[in-house]
Amino acid sequence: MSSARAHRSLAGRRPMTIAVIGGGLMGVSLSYFLSQAGHRVVLYEASDQIGGLAGTIRLGDVEVDRFYHIILSSDTHMQALAYELGLADRLRFRATGSAFFHQGRLYPMTTVRDFLTFPPLRPLDRLRLGLTILAAYLHRDWRHLEEIDVERWLVRWGGRRAFQHLWRPMLRAKFDGCFEELPATYIWARLIRTRSTRRGATQQEQAGYLVGGHMTLIRAMAQAITRAGGEIRLRTPVQEVILEEGRVVGVRVDGAAEPCAAAVLTLHPPLVPRLLPGVEGPWVEDLRSWRYLGIVCVLLALDRPLTDYWTIYIADESVPFTGVIETTRYIDPADVGGYHLVYLPKYVTGDSPWLTASDGEILEAWLGHLQRMFPSFQPEGIRHARVHRERYVEPLFPRGAWRRIPPLAPPIPGLFLVNLTQIYPALTNGESLTRHARQAAVAIGKRLEA
Repeated sequence: MSSARAHRSLAGRRPMTIAVIGGGLMGVSLSYFLSQAGHRVVLYEASDQIGGLAGTIRLGDVEVDRFYHIILSSDTHMQALAYELGLADRLRFRATGSAFFHQGRLYPMTTVRDFLTFPPLRPLDRLRLGLTILAAYLHRDWRHLEEIDVERWLVRWGGRRAFQHLWRPMLRAKFDGCFEELPATYIWARLIRTRSTRRGATQQEQAGYLVGGHMTLIRAMAQAITRAGGEIRLRTPVQEVILEEGRVVGVRVDGAAEPCAAAVLTLHPPLVPRLLPGVEGPWVEDLRSWRYLGIVCVLLALDRPLTDYWTIYIADESVPFTGVIETTRYIDPADVGGYHLVYLPKYVTGDSPWLTASDGEILEAWLGHLQRMFPSFQPEGIRHARVHRERYVEPLFPRGAWRRIPPLAPPIPGLFLVNLTQIYPALTNGESLTRHARQAAVAIGKRLEA
């Protein structure tokens, strides 16, 4: 049975109130799918805006994404969801390209020819780079890759020289210098996702977006939730999930108990135990033990384009940020107030000093390196500059960690966990989050109706 039919099959039964805690993209999507299945949902969000990392900020008279997002041509679930919500006319796609910054130079990496003529590598290295991509594309048993560390796998297929010039600097940037425990599954998932968006003889990338960003989708789902009789309560942190006789009976908000038949926590695992005071056990300790990557991201709104590429991968360990993401290479600048938007992210571990550095310190360092990378860059062309930080962005999966992914239904009746760890080995993006939310909503509905 399809997901949509499974949802419709639950509609019409006796509605029950489900508390969903956390109003990020996962929480809003889950609430939408549950509400479409006939359940009454109350979504609790501590901040003043739904959307989480997919939220927006205002730059003058226009809203733009706080962090960068993309819809690939292969993101069939996101596109289907947009159609389902009547947003098809707001989807846009265009061909775009990417590049590598290596030893002070920019090299295009948009077509197969670009890969096969990449100057820092010898002809044999280039051939083996192609074999690496092919090996990932043909591999199907990702659990086998869990037993192989990423360096060993990349060197086996691509050779030591390609690893030192390309993969190692990028892995160090992505994982804040520490990738030794990383399984080959990570690079496999990334290569599969990148490969899936290339089309035609040139294998050129196709990138897309919704006018208004992911928030267009989120707001449409929010409206559908309220039309179905649900509630979205902002500035409403949940203090506790209330248990009686070992099962969920409500949530505590502002000191008062609010009854519910079930509570779904879409929080990151380390944040869950504080809502379950007095509950202990190995599964609770395991939730506390999950480690995450955070992010420090500079957003620049420029009066002119910076480059010809939407993504520049940085294979230069002297540059503090992980990449240069120019979203207005696939987003029409007219849809974002005429600005040219450039995001300069750095993924960080929880103890990174960049998380506590001042905005001024970060901007000084980031802009200095940007000027070195692009001598024609003119700082006076900056119309807005913002620094954003988040401690919880992406769970870390050392080898074998998939075996301890938290279950949807822990050993407390009426309690459910829906979070980023459960999408593994897929990468963290709108496609994987909304797809998982739909699947989780079906599973939760079946358990509650059993």
